[in-house]
Amino acid sequence: MAFWLMKSEPDEVSIDDLAAAPDRILPWFGVRNYQARNFMRDTMRIGDLAFFYHSGCAEPGIAGICEVCSEPYPDATQFVAVDPYFDPKSKPEQPRWWLRDVRFVKKTPYLTLAELRSYPELANMRLLARGNRLSITPVSDAEWAFITEQLMEQQ
Repeated sequence: MAFWLMKSEPDEVSIDDLAAAPDRILPWFGVRNYQARNFMRDTMRIGDLAFFYHSGCAEPGIAGICEVCSEPYPDATQFVAVDPYFDPKSKPEQPRWWLRDVRFVKKTPYLTLAELRSYPELANMRLLARGNRLSITPVSDAEWAFITEQLMEQQ
């Protein structure tokens, strides 16, 4: 099993939206960065766990945990001309953008970006790297353990 951090703007899809979705499953759509796409398409596996991270909001942070629950498949939003994620260069017979479905696991105590930055144990976490803008990043076993066993248990 691998661990991930997946960013979503909460006004688009939040941890609460995932918890309220039918079967508690939603497609992780709208990824338009090739490296993040490659993580989803080529590296993620069914059963991998991810921190559900709220970004693009007043206080970004980890809001919960979700599980990868599908094989990759083309992101339909790339083909819809009126969709904000439309890509005119992508064709149904040769899609550029892929997604996976994620399943709600649990809502967690909210861990802000500022709080995550305060721990030396997380100094090498990709989320905290200078200039990191990726919407999907791998999380090491040690980082996952520290966050889930130390930080989330304290709150």
